[in-house]
Amino acid sequence: MNGQKVKDGGILYDENETDEEDEFAPESAVESATSATPGIDWNEGGAPPEGLTGAELIQGFVKRLPNSPGVYRMFNAEGDVLYVGKARSLKKRVTNYAQGRGHSNRITRMIRETANMEFVTTRTETEALLLEANLIKRLRPRFNVLLRDDKSFPYILLTGDSRAPAIFKHRGARSRKGDYFGPFASAGAVGRTINSLQRAFLLRTCTDSVFETRTRPCLLYQIKRCSAPCTHEISDADYAVLVQEARDFLSGRSRNVKARIAEAMNAAAEDLDFERAAVYRDRLAALSHVQSHQGINPAGVEEADAFAIHHEGGISCIQVFFFRTGQNWGNRAYFPKADPQLSGAEVLNAFLTQFYDDKPCPRQILLSETVEEIDLLSRALTERSGYKVTIAVPQRGEKKDLVDHVVANAREAHGRKLAETASQSRLLEGFAATFKLPYVPRRIEIYDNSHIMGTNAVGGMVVAGPDGFVKGQYRKFNIKSTDITPGDDFGMMKEVMTRRFTRLIREEGLPDRSAEAGAEADDLPFPAWPDVILIDGGQGQMTAVRAILEDLGITDQVIAIGVAKGADREAGRERFFMRGLADFSLPPRDPVLYFVQRLRDEAHRFAIGSHRARRKKEMVRNPLDEIAGVGPARKRALLQHFGTAKAVSRAAMADLTAVDGISESVARLVYNHFHEDAGS
Repeated sequence: MNGQKVKDGGILYDENETDEEDEFAPESAVESATSATPGIDWNEGGAPPEGLTGAELIQGFVKRLPNSPGVYRMFNAEGDVLYVGKARSLKKRVTNYAQGRGHSNRITRMIRETANMEFVTTRTETEALLLEANLIKRLRPRFNVLLRDDKSFPYILLTGDSRAPAIFKHRGARSRKGDYFGPFASAGAVGRTINSLQRAFLLRTCTDSVFETRTRPCLLYQIKRCSAPCTHEISDADYAVLVQEARDFLSGRSRNVKARIAEAMNAAAEDLDFERAAVYRDRLAALSHVQSHQGINPAGVEEADAFAIHHEGGISCIQVFFFRTGQNWGNRAYFPKADPQLSGAEVLNAFLTQFYDDKPCPRQILLSETVEEIDLLSRALTERSGYKVTIAVPQRGEKKDLVDHVVANAREAHGRKLAETASQSRLLEGFAATFKLPYVPRRIEIYDNSHIMGTNAVGGMVVAGPDGFVKGQYRKFNIKSTDITPGDDFGMMKEVMTRRFTRLIREEGLPDRSAEAGAEADDLPFPAWPDVILIDGGQGQMTAVRAILEDLGITDQVIAIGVAKGADREAGRERFFMRGLADFSLPPRDPVLYFVQRLRDEAHRFAIGSHRARRKKEMVRNPLDEIAGVGPARKRALLQHFGTAKAVSRAAMADLTAVDGISESVARLVYNHFHEDAGS
């Protein structure tokens, strides 16, 4: 990078922000920072002149900037981060901004809004790249390229901290001892693989607490999905052989594993032990099922990620295929939000810069087109991973065919997304016209409650916007008030509304609708405040909701619409309630009616799912969980000794103190919990 060309960089991830700037930089980058110069000014360390913004303000920073690599942040007048970038030479890059010409409309607006800048110098441009990636992920700057879907990838975990290892789906930090295989593109791919591996290797999938307390085999043993090491239906040595076979298969040695199983099947058949031969046959079929679901498996690609971009109509689709141990472990499409003036290569470059910020990197990355910082990125990933990472754009052979396949998938996903986006935009425009809204809504919140006779009551909130449902914004509200009569839907909705908007006002303040109306929608982040709230209920629900909005002083900030089921609760005959309008219905085949029904059904699904999860948790809650000072280890010791929580509740003090790991003071806590009239 020559420091003369300004372009967007970085990716926005849907993770919670942190308010602690010391945590923004990765440890290696923090250690390498040689200086930090927040708020450089023309007046020997003072703040920038009040009210000064744009290119004139940026020019003042240029004078004292070094020609060394580093990272810069641009802030608006409210202190919000507008942009995070890196540069080989901070002085040259910031000078380019200060000239105020030759930029895209998006960058010009960014410069105009800049009211302050902060800088961190680094020893190398590689360190600057890593620091930039971390800052963008944490700060979520408005003018960087935005990636709106960055869920962590699922892995398969083969545990290594018990006598009989288990196989699980795993997300997050690798804190548990064992072998991790992945990443897989989706939880569904992991689930299908684990199901097949259960049939092939008969490994347990139960939790350690269940495993340690079983006294007889469970149903999985009966249907030949587990070998029941819990009750020693299989010896530990034989189970270890199965575990090693599973490890070998997931590590890419599938041919050897299948050959050994086939040999054992033939040997059993020769011994006329056809029942045992059938078991081996079923295991072979399960392994073949795993590989048949993995699609394309190029023989020359052992460990790689393949990226392809299709950039058209203002929308970019980046398709990623994951190959590990010579197997295809799925693919995923991403749709980063970027300035339409950027080329596909520039968007892909920004995507790659951030994609591996919190993900393990393969030894090889294949791209559909060359990006400008390919050598820099290769050095940065090599430095962070501790092994050589190569990035290539294949021109011929099997890898070129593979990348062409990824390109085709990117093109197809792009077409589907374009159709969905156009349809969603038309629906939102129709929604605004039907309900006589002053503007097309960008955020719609839909609320619903779920309970059984008032028990385990839960309120659900789902969110929809220009790109469809925004699941990262969904919220559930466990009804806490003891003053609400069981089954009082009005009281539950009142609590949900009060908690939702009281917190929103405290954290975000009131929305500036005039500022939003004057800006282009593509330039605005997804709003925290809803434009419209849909309530699953009629006039009674709306009366309660309006009272809450009036008490909070936000009746002019949010438009509330009630959706009541029609006669006989029949879909298509819904009645709508709004302030200032008589209640009305829509024609049975109106697209807006179908749209509202889909929104309401999603809220209903989410509320019921949250309620069921809470009810299930209540049903399986162990009485020992309620005792302060009794953690998982002590609970496990008590259950192993007594068998059940009920037996623990009947135990005498002498029996409790006889349990390994239970001191007299802990035994007293347990005893007193189940005998409230006992002395301390």
